[in-house]
Amino acid sequence: MPNKLQIKISLYYIKPIIWRRVHVSENITFKELHETIQVAMGWRNAHLFSFNLGGKYLGIPADDDDYLTDASSLKLTGNFDKENASLNYQYDFGDSWDHQLLIEKVEPIEPKEKLPKCLGGERNCPPEDCGSFPGYENLVEIMKDKKHPEYKEMVSWLGGVYNPEKFSLAAINKRLVKMS
Repeated sequence: MPNKLQIKISLYYIKPIIWRRVHVSENITFKELHETIQVAMGWRNAHLFSFNLGGKYLGIPADDDDYLTDASSLKLTGNFDKENASLNYQYDFGDSWDHQLLIEKVEPIEPKEKLPKCLGGERNCPPEDCGSFPGYENLVEIMKDKKHPEYKEMVSWLGGVYNPEKFSLAAINKRLVKMS
């Protein structure tokens, strides 16, 4: 029976920190871990990604790409499955959303336990294509002031008001259940 990994996912460069804590099976591929991160963080999986596994980069390689190893061909088992192990994950090579993944615990999977599962987190994921962390910080400032000259334009672009503090564990887990 494979173990479950408790992984804390933290987004770099933003204060206060945006983070999630998830349980995944050690038996999944790095592509499946990427998909779990996308759902848990609130990204839309609209951009490329890579994991830096000790200088070996995993992602979705192009046909002529010798740089990336196919993330769907490598499982966490034997590569990223030890307590206190960490690695970097980057999403959207334009905005460069860098995340730290830290394995906090390794435990047996309980009978009938459904994985992946989000255990907790704080704060709303930045909107896609907002311009990395400087664009995100600007967006948050604009959203604080309904009289800001760019407020209506931002609300229109986002399709509604953005609340940087919003976090719904139930909504994340509802989406994660659809993955299993």
